Amino acid sequence: MKIVSDWFQRLFNDPQAVILTVVLVLVTGIILVMGQDLAPVLASLVIAYLLEGVVQLLQRRAHLPRLMAAILVFVLFIAFVLFVLLGLLPMLSRQLTQLVQQLPNMIIKGQQMLLNLPAIYPEFITEAQVLEVINVIRAEIATWGQKALSWSLAAGMGFITIAIYLVLVPLLVFFFLKDKDLLLNWLRGFMPHDHTLAQQVWREVDRQMGNYVRGKFLEILVVWVATYMAFAYMSLQFAMLLALMVGLSVIVPYIGAVVVTVPVALVAFFQWGWSSEFLWLLGVYLIVQGLDGNVLVPLLFSEVVDLHPIAIITAVLVFGGLWGFWGVFFAIPLATVVQSILKAWPRPTLAVG
Repeated sequence: MKIVSDWFQRLFNDPQAVILTVVLVLVTGIILVMGQDLAPVLASLVIAYLLEGVVQLLQRRAHLPRLMAAILVFVLFIAFVLFVLLGLLPMLSRQLTQLVQQLPNMIIKGQQMLLNLPAIYPEFITEAQVLEVINVIRAEIATWGQKALSWSLAAGMGFITIAIYLVLVPLLVFFFLKDKDLLLNWLRGFMPHDHTLAQQVWREVDRQMGNYVRGKFLEILVVWVATYMAFAYMSLQFAMLLALMVGLSVIVPYIGAVVVTVPVALVAFFQWGWSSEFLWLLGVYLIVQGLDGNVLVPLLFSEVVDLHPIAIITAVLVFGGLWGFWGVFFAIPLATVVQSILKAWPRPTLAVG
């Protein structure tokens, strides 16, 4: 017990460390306990944080007052939201509906191909093995169908929630942008006068997270647009839907690129079969992935702290389990938060002699 007591005293012998610990516990506790209730506020904070870089850019480059820069950025944000709601979502909805309608034909074609395998490769595959695989696939499809039905039954509440978000979130984003300094000064009023360590950690976190989140959003946009242009040029079915999946796949490093390759390859195969078009499509897709990993990522994230792949995957699993999609999206910046705290944490000096 004395070992634990001595370790605890060494860890928290600095008042700054105690202040930082209290702040971290309070913030984490609020998010864990009230995260669902405060979801519109947290979503607005994330969006305002993303837009803050543009506001500061307008203030520096165009010498605009804070209020005018905030209003201009907010108007652009609303225009983007309207474009997504009125232009993008209907297209994605149509393509998703068409994909669902074509799924039975794809499944039948896939079964026929599987049933032909024993005749082509009798020494490797038997008909019994193929039938077993088909039964497993059918069971999985039935499970997915039940989940889709459950989701559709709960869609009524989802639409109500979305309507609330469409009203509250833009309003909160505007006030977060307009009154940033006022809100920060109000929060500082609850902090001790000397909170140097907390400020140091926040500056490092702000630099790392700001670079990462804004860079990741730009990476999603660039990969999405580039993939859509390539898919549309090659007349691939469901080009916009598949390109969106490829763009969102960059949120989860390593895993996302592997997972999204499956639907892209399957749609291309069922459209063209084993043909030159299919091979060209896969080649273009691999080129986009290669350019993303070797050109775009180093360009956008040159200032972000490098994390070991084990740390990235662990962060995705932990934070994704806690907060779902947003936990996955912020897994890497949250991991850099932990890294920044560990780097800044005061370490006791060991006596020599």
